[in-house]
Amino acid sequence: MTEDLPAGPLAGVRVIELAGIGPGPFAAMMLADLGADVVRVDRSTDVDPAAFGTAHPDLLNRGRRSVGVDLKSPGGREVVLALVAGADALIEGFRPGVTERLGVGPADCLAVNPRLVYGRMTGWGQDGPAAPYAGHDIGYVALTGALHGIGRAGERPVPPMNLLGDFGGGGMMLALGLVSALYAVRGGARGQVVDAAIVDGVAVLSTQIHALRRLGMWRDERGVNLLDGGAPFYDTYECADGRHLAVGALEPRFYDELVRRTGFPLPPDEALDRDPANWPALRRSWARLFRTRTRDEWTALLGSSDACVAPVLDWREAPEHPHLAARGTFVQRDGVTQPAPAPRFSGTPTALRRPPPQPGEHTDEVLAEAGFDAGRVAALRAAGAVA
Repeated sequence: MTEDLPAGPLAGVRVIELAGIGPGPFAAMMLADLGADVVRVDRSTDVDPAAFGTAHPDLLNRGRRSVGVDLKSPGGREVVLALVAGADALIEGFRPGVTERLGVGPADCLAVNPRLVYGRMTGWGQDGPAAPYAGHDIGYVALTGALHGIGRAGERPVPPMNLLGDFGGGGMMLALGLVSALYAVRGGARGQVVDAAIVDGVAVLSTQIHALRRLGMWRDERGVNLLDGGAPFYDTYECADGRHLAVGALEPRFYDELVRRTGFPLPPDEALDRDPANWPALRRSWARLFRTRTRDEWTALLGSSDACVAPVLDWREAPEHPHLAARGTFVQRDGVTQPAPAPRFSGTPTALRRPPPQPGEHTDEVLAEAGFDAGRVAALRAAGAVA
């Protein structure tokens, strides 16, 4: 139940999500966390009524209701267009042209709702030579140049999981685009299509690196720059127990604090200045020093200071860190620990409104809201259009 929860800044916004994976569901999750009423259109073949009432394990689907629909059937198309007619936005993540062939493309949907914001999530975008082809996060990040810059000097690039592409350059950009277009509609604009391509989003995220290159402050070689692990005062170090510290003492005053608190360097190492020519020697000296204590011993010494040092926590440890615990950065819902909604709002707080639904769990409820009477729902179900 959601009645006693705060409304959230997107209260009153209705979003239809055509089920997908990765960045599309993440954008829908963000909108739901912010208070939007998100209805997920799952495949009718994924519906298992025996599972209704239990939370689906995919946390990206939290905060929504679900209807089971066969998008390839005439009745399924009728259902989606009826939902769109009463919605503010739609999210889809198919290859370009798929929703058009299904009869629920932008022209179809805007015909029944001219104020609709139609959000499209792809890797390559809706046009361009690569648009028709399959892809994954690693390829999108590679094409933008970002993957080239991630990794150790002289070694091959390291995939940054799929956080940079799918979720940073993809889902987050789609969420921003949808909210921006909704704002325009509230100001009197017509509905429109939001073309969110991961390649575009990652390119935008890398703007600072392009600026630093123009300023002569960034070299194209991997792992030799200030923020890519090249600098010994912005890197990770192994400790005595095999765990690691993250050191980010970029500014001289923070580096001086790090030096003061650690007693750097160990004899017979020299206290060299931070000139890039000295970086290799400084890294060896810092590495030798950090191996003299455990991660948690260093954290106790350096954590509550301006030395800019943090323990590298694993997935299990992170929710238990005192700072994250104090802020409620992670929360429990139905016994499941998960990241809390972000960002935070002083007047319209966010909340976890619903657990991830089972596919088709709310078909009857949502269709009734859309104006389908019980007889019509039964006929659609008998025809296999909904489940």
